[in-house]
Amino acid sequence: MHTKYKGILGEIIATFYLRLKGFKIIEHRFKTYCGEIDIIATKNDLVVFVEVKARKTKDECFIAIRDKQLKRIQRASQIFLGYHPKFANYFIRYDVVLISDWAIPIHIENITI
Repeated sequence: MHTKYKGILGEIIATFYLRLKGFKIIEHRFKTYCGEIDIIATKNDLVVFVEVKARKTKDECFIAIRDKQLKRIQRASQIFLGYHPKFANYFIRYDVVLISDWAIPIHIENITI
């Protein structure tokens, strides 16, 4: 499968997985001048900015997580929060969802940036 389509499918799977965990998806593929956030979700008083990694194996997913990408997501999240002041009093968290072939998604909460 083409890499682009595998990424989109991974985001769709991650979206359903997060919904099953009680999250409300408020934004998909939020684009800014400094980068894109795959999924933005809320749960209670929490806003979660999610990076999705879809690869053939779990190990390849872990390898694909880069500090540079996480910092880009953090900068983009500040832009999002500037556009949406209603989330000013929410707690903020950065997560990664890993999607590998024929496996249950792995949700890593509170990735350190």
